[in-house]
Amino acid sequence: MKVSKVLLTDLYISAVSCPTDKSHLEVFDSELRGFYVDALASGRKSFRLRYRYEKKLRVVTLGDARIVSTDEARQMVINLLRQAKQGVDPQAPAINEAGPLLKDFFTDKYLPYVKSYKRSWDTDESMIRNHLVPKLGHLHMGRISPPDIAVFVEKMKAEEYASGTCNRALVLLRFGFALALRWKVPGIDSNPVKEIKNIKDDNKIERYLTEQQTIALLEAVRQSESEMLQYIVLFLIYTGARKREVLDARWRDIDWAQRSWRIPKTKSGKVRHIPLSTGAMKVLEHLRLRIREGFLDEQPIFANPKTGEPFVSFFYSWNNARIRAGLPEFRIHDLRHSFASYLVNAGRSLYEVQELLGHADIKTTSRYAHLSRERLVAAVEVVPQIEIGPRERLVTQLKASELLLTP
Repeated sequence: MKVSKVLLTDLYISAVSCPTDKSHLEVFDSELRGFYVDALASGRKSFRLRYRYEKKLRVVTLGDARIVSTDEARQMVINLLRQAKQGVDPQAPAINEAGPLLKDFFTDKYLPYVKSYKRSWDTDESMIRNHLVPKLGHLHMGRISPPDIAVFVEKMKAEEYASGTCNRALVLLRFGFALALRWKVPGIDSNPVKEIKNIKDDNKIERYLTEQQTIALLEAVRQSESEMLQYIVLFLIYTGARKREVLDARWRDIDWAQRSWRIPKTKSGKVRHIPLSTGAMKVLEHLRLRIREGFLDEQPIFANPKTGEPFVSFFYSWNNARIRAGLPEFRIHDLRHSFASYLVNAGRSLYEVQELLGHADIKTTSRYAHLSRERLVAAVEVVPQIEIGPRERLVTQLKASELLLTP
């Protein structure tokens, strides 16, 4: 098809119109390659530039030809083509005005950053992949407003996600925008999550194993198709450690003489030492006997038999075991709750529980301080008993008590 080419001027632009048998007419400038006016059947006229960048044909609209003059449009074309020759995408400025797409920022910028220091970065990756990208990923970050975040939260609640899950998504978004502001990402000048409050979580469920449930669970893990599951579960119960801490434990971290386990990488980033009970030591001794020849200090204690490396996950074997034990809602992390409950019910102080769990703040530890009904009943019995008698006698006793208390 023959392409119309003329020297575009304001006079020509005002006179040109779209033929009645076409939807639009493109007239290219005879001087600047790719510069043209697009006259629509509706009467609207726009200046546009067609160019190639990284071997791809692209089109950018420069403005309404009834508002922008030909000379102004011609200068824009010169500037854009100059950028393309310098290796800069001519459309990048337009994109930067609205900031990057949320999915691009959190995938290309946020994740590589948190991977450099955060041990639980895979949790962030899962949240980004399953929640942020599907619901907000198509939006430019500079155009996301607090109402957009509110709608995002309402969608998660409508899908019956727990308040804790919704709050984790808000925390991640809030931190991501804070990083974008700190890094001065073009197009982002505010944090739309800053004014959005976390959902009040009044329904936090903390589960603790009873004696009967403990017996049922241990029997179920012994029957598991995974030989290592029973050792992992036992060690979690005996130490109250986090799942990842146990899975990443290596033989070199065990001090047999001091009966101590050194955790080099903790959630707080600090090294901590956990004293090992007789039960925990028996688990380690049993596993060490299984290895016998070829024992190396660098080996993971709870190695995956197929890879020789720490387990990435053991959810399916755990899930089957807890269902067999009649505990379908019980989570691995609840073993940590149970450990704390055992200590408190045995009369250990919150300070001891805090040290053993590795909490930096005693407020975190207080959530584990649930006393058993037996200890509560025993506690109220320390209140002195007062003999109940006739009213006159009670009054006399009270007056005598007042006299005794008078200085």
